[in-house]
Amino acid sequence: MAKSVFSCIDAHTCGNPVRVIAKGGPELIGRNMSEKRQHFLREFDWIRKGLMFEPRGHDMMSGSIFYPPSDPKNDLAILFVETSGCLPMCGHGTIGSITIGLEEGLIKPKIPGVIKMEAPAGLVEIEYQQTENKVDWVRLKNVKSFLAATNLEIDCDALGSLIFDVSYGGNFYAIVDPQDNFKGIQQYSASELIRFSQEIREKINRKYPDMFIHPEDKTINGVSHMLWTGTTLSPDATARNAVFYGDKAIDRSPCGTGTSARMAQWHAKGLLKMGEEFVHESFIGSQFVGRVEEETTIAGQPAIIPSIQGWARVYGYNEISIDDDDPYAFGFQVI
Repeated sequence: MAKSVFSCIDAHTCGNPVRVIAKGGPELIGRNMSEKRQHFLREFDWIRKGLMFEPRGHDMMSGSIFYPPSDPKNDLAILFVETSGCLPMCGHGTIGSITIGLEEGLIKPKIPGVIKMEAPAGLVEIEYQQTENKVDWVRLKNVKSFLAATNLEIDCDALGSLIFDVSYGGNFYAIVDPQDNFKGIQQYSASELIRFSQEIREKINRKYPDMFIHPEDKTINGVSHMLWTGTTLSPDATARNAVFYGDKAIDRSPCGTGTSARMAQWHAKGLLKMGEEFVHESFIGSQFVGRVEEETTIAGQPAIIPSIQGWARVYGYNEISIDDDDPYAFGFQVI
């Protein structure tokens, strides 16, 4: 019988959970976080499942583990773990993890107000504002984001034929905008969007195999998220979305990598200029503020460097054990 104990700090970013595994994370081998992510997936994915899935987590649970940076010029490295897997990058997870790290003394930036964070998807530059011990906001410059494909078609049993784009913002997103067979997220419940997404994501990856592979990191591949759009709740918002991830989760935050992917889509279509404010609204109405900071290229194709600003709140401290004599030691999901 073996028992592993993890000290965790819980928070939420604009409504979506973040659980930092402050103690108990495994040592990982690799020259960078992409290689360390592969090591984690090979040998330690049971930790992700045990802490993110039920009964210790839930359908929306998302978390992270801090590591020393590969490059000593940087402040830290982060591994993202959630119900949907071990992600290359997570925007809401970054905002929440950085907030936890600063408020709990887990991160000591070399330059106050600035953090350089290594993610599996690449280097992420971060700014933040802190008043006494509370972090007011976190703004991250995300990895290169780009529109990967446009005007693709897929059939949905409930809706019929749908046209969608695929855009990358740290993960690959299939983006479904309002059209004849989809009037916008305001017309559907979260459970309906989950049901549509479960079907369509599988069909997209089956119909378009090997089409969505990151040009600089082949381990990042396939459509992992669905992003549905619709009418905003607030007149101050630019756009609204509902992001599906995992097996049955709708992001309660506006989704950082999803916001990056959507800004890349809008910029490529001439709908968003560099420097313009992009207020992205979640399904529950919380907001991130995004901007196109730079126009760049990736593998010879147009891309952007987006920024996303949001807030998080710390709300709990957990010491969680995974004991392998527990029949549900490594978690379960009810689909």
